Amino acid sequence: MFERFTKDARAVVKGAVEHADAAGASSVDVGHMLLALLDREGSRASFALAALGLAERRDSVRRALAGARRRAGLSQAEAEALAGLGIDVAEIVARVEEVHGVGAMAGDRREKRWWPGRTFGRDAKDLLEAALRIALARRDRHIGDEHILLALTARPGVPAEVLADHGVTHESVSRVLYGEGQAKAG
Repeated sequence: MFERFTKDARAVVKGAVEHADAAGASSVDVGHMLLALLDREGSRASFALAALGLAERRDSVRRALAGARRRAGLSQAEAEALAGLGIDVAEIVARVEEVHGVGAMAGDRREKRWWPGRTFGRDAKDLLEAALRIALARRDRHIGDEHILLALTARPGVPAEVLADHGVTHESVSRVLYGEGQAKAG
């Protein structure tokens, strides 16, 4: 499948691996893919994100992703649902981090592996497959970073929630990229 990726899409995948390495993560996940998209400049996805006002709010997105990672990947909506049941996720995180250190629930492991490189988690693989399906549905010959961005916004989970909280939805990205729909830029 990677032979169908554009230079920009390959750079996103490579950047995601670098973010996973920097975090000491055991595998690349969709959060790393979003971080890599935020790093891009001069690509279709970076144009869409800038047009939607995200360029100047990248740090806010990074903080929101880091917060979710500290909550073991729970989205804000999931944490709020648990709060409705009387479960204080922030308190649980604080207690675990008190005993095991900051970021203990993130699942990142800084141990050395005997094989080089990083594996892709199931969610990251599913994201890349969704990007392929979006490209095929649009009859695009190659998979670009814009297809990865569209796939991120179309899937439930922390990255889509964080993007939506910053005004970036599937509809708004489609409108900016292709002039489709009635969504308003955030």
